[in-house]
Amino acid sequence: MDGAVAYTFFARLVSIAGSTGTVLLIVHFLSPVEQGYYYTLVNLVALQMVFELGFSFVIQQLAAHECARLALHRDGTVTGEAEAHARLASTLQLSVRWYTVAAVAMMSILAPLGVAFFEHRTTAATASVAWMRPWICAVMGSAVGLWCQPLFSFLEGCGEVRAVASLRLRQAVVSAGLAWTAMVMHHGLFSPASMMVGQIGMGLLFLSRYRRFFKGLMRYPVRHRAIAWGLEVWPFQWRIAVSWLCAYFTVQAFIPLLFAMRGPVEAGQMGMSLSITSYMGSLVLPWITTKATPFGRMIAAGQFLALDRLFRRTLRQALAVFSLLAVGVCAGAYCLPHFAPRISARVVAPPLFVVLVLGSGANCFVQSAAVLLRSFKREPFLVQSLAVSAMTMGLALVTAPRWGSAGAACSYFAATGGIGLPIALAIFLRARRKYLTPESPVLCP
Repeated sequence: MDGAVAYTFFARLVSIAGSTGTVLLIVHFLSPVEQGYYYTLVNLVALQMVFELGFSFVIQQLAAHECARLALHRDGTVTGEAEAHARLASTLQLSVRWYTVAAVAMMSILAPLGVAFFEHRTTAATASVAWMRPWICAVMGSAVGLWCQPLFSFLEGCGEVRAVASLRLRQAVVSAGLAWTAMVMHHGLFSPASMMVGQIGMGLLFLSRYRRFFKGLMRYPVRHRAIAWGLEVWPFQWRIAVSWLCAYFTVQAFIPLLFAMRGPVEAGQMGMSLSITSYMGSLVLPWITTKATPFGRMIAAGQFLALDRLFRRTLRQALAVFSLLAVGVCAGAYCLPHFAPRISARVVAPPLFVVLVLGSGANCFVQSAAVLLRSFKREPFLVQSLAVSAMTMGLALVTAPRWGSAGAACSYFAATGGIGLPIALAIFLRARRKYLTPESPVLCP
């Protein structure tokens, strides 16, 4: 582990510990019906990616490619090529404008959308669940967090990967503490909003250290050297935006779907199970995601052999860690009914849990390859993402009403492992042959 990987890994580890504590508190303080509302609320808030549209990764790569020709100093000044300086400033100015509009749009659209969804699904058995204020607070917190997101991505692109990773660790600690406090005080549905408050507070404190740097770039006159949005950003962004939306419908949409078709109890079981398997991937991906900025700089410098060696090494490490986690978690799923039957009743059956773990493993490779190839400022996974999400939702709509969680889990694995993984592997191998061929023009994976 380098410093960035270590900080990110331990941040994810703390998040997992926090989520484990939250799971235990949910079992103790929330009823099965309230658990269903909790996870449905969390997954509806995840619709923020509709408004973010994958722009954070675009920002990171734009900044990384320009910083290859610049020097950033501790006092906030930037030296180097004037054109690169202007383009870096243009990236920040553009991203701040974009995310301001996105945050306002999210608050205006998502809040009433969630209210309508929950009100439509309210029955006599669920009428006592107080979901309104927790939902509004969660949306407000998510909107503010969305506005801050480009600043962190921009700093990562500028080489501050380790600093941002250390922030994530502090955010994880504070967020877990606030979420647990909300649970213990019998306000469990406020836990998602409490977590966001912790993340926002620590994030704003961190960003204040870079106020001179941001202020200088926001005031920098870019004039005719501004980034051409239509030519340089939009062709990349719309594709990655569609891929990110597909990722939501591949994983996150299961919970509202089960909530609507099978009720809050089954939705809560799937929500808790998916949260566990998704944290496995989040523990592993730091090996790859923290290399996104080095990937971009190597591509800008034409160091493709070094790029390939770095990716293969980090991918081997990531998959090895995931394999160890998968064995341990699956074994724990089979032991849970014997040692903690009350918790076991809140998750899906062990065979279904194994299916979710296998699907998460397939996603892990796909996301790793996507980080590398998107560092070329291209999105080659558009068709793959559309195919996987369409198959997942199509199968789930057919199987979930009849077989519930079993149908949803099998649909997820059939799409991600049976369709998504082979297509992603073919795309990656074709792109790798291109960028390793000396006479190839590259930059077109």
